[in-house]
Amino acid sequence: MNPAEEYILRQPEPFRGILLHLQTVIEQTVPGLDLKYKYKVPFYYLDGKPFCYLNQARDYVDLGFWKAAHLTAHPEFMTTAGRKMMKSLRYSSLEEINHDILVEVLQDAFSVKDKKFYS
Repeated sequence: MNPAEEYILRQPEPFRGILLHLQTVIEQTVPGLDLKYKYKVPFYYLDGKPFCYLNQARDYVDLGFWKAAHLTAHPEFMTTAGRKMMKSLRYSSLEEINHDILVEVLQDAFSVKDKKFYS
């Protein structure tokens, strides 16, 4: 088992369940991702470049996006929380996860990878 998977399985409930659900949806939605353990959290890479990360912090799970300033899908559901380049979807329970919104944001992030500013 790699360190990223160990991180997910080490988290207490309900965060472990949220992380496992997000992991499944991410991997089913975006082809070719590589799950690594970077910056002490599970980090997905696409074509060798950072794509998104999972982080359990305080009483929520962040699904953070690299190059998020260029995302256009559902900005009303994303938080910057004092960050300039990163945005995230934040969940405190499985029930808060809207599958359609999650998939649309992931697809938007995947489409950004082909643009010249993704480096």
